Amino acid sequence: MSPGFASTRERVDRVRARAWALQVLYLWETRGATGPARDALAETAAHRRISPRRLPYLRAVLAALDAHREEVDAHLEAALENWRLDRLAVVDRALLRLAAAEMLHLEDIPPRVSIQEAVRLAEQYGGAESPRFVNGVLDALYRGVLKGGGTP
Repeated sequence: MSPGFASTRERVDRVRARAWALQVLYLWETRGATGPARDALAETAAHRRISPRRLPYLRAVLAALDAHREEVDAHLEAALENWRLDRLAVVDRALLRLAAAEMLHLEDIPPRVSIQEAVRLAEQYGGAESPRFVNGVLDALYRGVLKGGGTP
């Protein structure tokens, strides 16, 4: 397997781990987003069965968000036009944080994959405008920070 290319099984596990991450972040957000997100993972795992194959990736993305939440939020705020992060719907904010943490701090995931997966989750769990909104914000983040090297 070439570096940077995940097997089909790894890709499926990441897709499902992202859905779990969204659920965990939703719980964390609805509980006030205080403390580390990994605490919400522990609570979720105590009541729901998460495949052991998905836990490493789920832990990695939540750890990236926990370690870099202020930076992730600052980059998202810079990418938002006429919006504030704290005024977004909980699902949209959780999706943006998840994808931004992945894009900024998980180097083995291509940013376009993070964007595509966030849009897919927005289609499943967000409102009618969520997919387009999430795509626009994450594309602005990609163009402004990752591709252009800008800072918030």
